[in-house]
Amino acid sequence: MSVIPDNTRTAPQVPAADQTLRILRHLATRPAPVAASAIARDLDLPRSTVHHLLNTLCDHGFVLHLREARRWALGTSASELAGGFARQQPLARLGRPLVAALADRLGESTHLGVLSGSDVVYIVEERAPRRPALVTDVGVRLPAHLTATGRAMLAALPREQVRALYPHASAFSTRTGLGPGRAGELRELLRSIRAAGYASEDGEVTSGTRSVGAAVLDASGWPVAAVAVTWSSGLGPAEADAAKTVIETAAELQRRLR
Repeated sequence: MSVIPDNTRTAPQVPAADQTLRILRHLATRPAPVAASAIARDLDLPRSTVHHLLNTLCDHGFVLHLREARRWALGTSASELAGGFARQQPLARLGRPLVAALADRLGESTHLGVLSGSDVVYIVEERAPRRPALVTDVGVRLPAHLTATGRAMLAALPREQVRALYPHASAFSTRTGLGPGRAGELRELLRSIRAAGYASEDGEVTSGTRSVGAAVLDASGWPVAAVAVTWSSGLGPAEADAAKTVIETAAELQRRLR
């Protein structure tokens, strides 16, 4: 008679794949970048194995090595996986009725976006009646540092992650000649967003329009999406009133996701 060991965890058929996924999941649940030694300790893996796997993941963009801090964090490829899941699954389904209700309440066009590297990808748009078409159609990518949705999510990221997304001046594209053009300007902008609790832009995506946005965070505090409303400059709601309603919508989506 054969005896099956009483293990709580079945031995993986492909140990390297199992270890790689465990590392990614571990990093995803941490509130800040983690040292390789801490990963090895927490997952009970050999340090040499952890270093080899982290370097391979880094080559493919799934993790970032923050050399000065000697820490590791999730990279843009991991963010793109999350964005792909979000576009296909719960965020769009749960977010659409909330974004539609926001458009009805404010009488302006609203949208829901996710981060994909240093871009925002829009997964829901609700155009208000008699309002002009916007560039934020579903599937459109825009530079995160120019949009209210992108800024709201960037402000919720670890500072090291933002530095990795914007390593030099060439990373700062522009659409209308407005917006941050250097890392220092972006840092100041994100600091003000964290203080205010919401992000805004005025004419930086499209001349004559302005937006406010608020981030949607997962249980670990990671920005999985952002809700925003856009209206014509000089018309529409007061920024403070729009921001209050957008923050409430983002909080409700956050609650439903959790």
